[in-house]
Amino acid sequence: MAESAAVTAHITANTTIAPAVNAYEVYLNDQHRSPYTVKAFLSDLRLMTNYFSPDRALGDITTNDLNKFFEWMQKERGVPCSPKTLARRITTIKSFFRWLYKNATLVLDPAERVVQRSVMSPLPEILSEDEIQAITLAADRYRRKAKPDARPYTLLYLMLTTGMKKRECLGIHLNHLDFQSPDGPILFIRYAAPISRYKERKLPLAEEWLQAYEEYVAQYKPTEALFPWSPRRLEYLLEDIGKDAGLNKHLSFDMCRWTYALSEYRRGVENDRIRQNLGVSKIQWRELNLKLKQMVTIAE
Repeated sequence: MAESAAVTAHITANTTIAPAVNAYEVYLNDQHRSPYTVKAFLSDLRLMTNYFSPDRALGDITTNDLNKFFEWMQKERGVPCSPKTLARRITTIKSFFRWLYKNATLVLDPAERVVQRSVMSPLPEILSEDEIQAITLAADRYRRKAKPDARPYTLLYLMLTTGMKKRECLGIHLNHLDFQSPDGPILFIRYAAPISRYKERKLPLAEEWLQAYEEYVAQYKPTEALFPWSPRRLEYLLEDIGKDAGLNKHLSFDMCRWTYALSEYRRGVENDRIRQNLGVSKIQWRELNLKLKQMVTIAE
């Protein structure tokens, strides 16, 4: 709170929108928000900045003004605005004005009573049991070639048995692996940014994965990062496995993550345990849980 107050020290109710948006950008970066989040938030806020007159003071903006802005965005701007984009923009502007209110820049929060629009994104594509077997065998064949390569299997099997995100996979360092834990081999998921610390967790590692890992380390000799390649390189690696397996789907990190989540859900693993293993908040779990229920129903 002290850092946030320092950023808004020169912002008052009489300040116009543009300087406040600049201060909010500083705040977001200080909170170690991802560059993608900051870019999206600023794009939404600058759209609002351009809507209001340049001399409009923050304290003069009302709930009715914001509702008219969103109405204009949907029906009068002349640029398509999908329900998902609208929901994100409402979230952005609510966050912006909440930040100003909490730091005593505004006496009232005009965005508080703006109705949030929730949008359910489409159900994700997952792998069937036969497809899991096919891609696992395809990845394993790389280990049996004249020039053995354990990397495809090591990456794929880890993703299918932990459900971690691509970002998290790229962030694994060798010292995040603990093979001497009393509870069995585990992997620590770490985050540098304080705002993401709730995502940190430890995940059990499958015994079957360890042999492939040892082969991989002997072949590639990583020194710090477990997978010291670019995100795109690892995406290509998964795509190649899918092609080799004759998969009619685009094998991806996200597909592996959802396949893991649904597998755990079907096995009857406690919901909160699945949530913790995936590293999502209780709010994020609501939509995720609803999707898992729908996926199970469709499969039946």
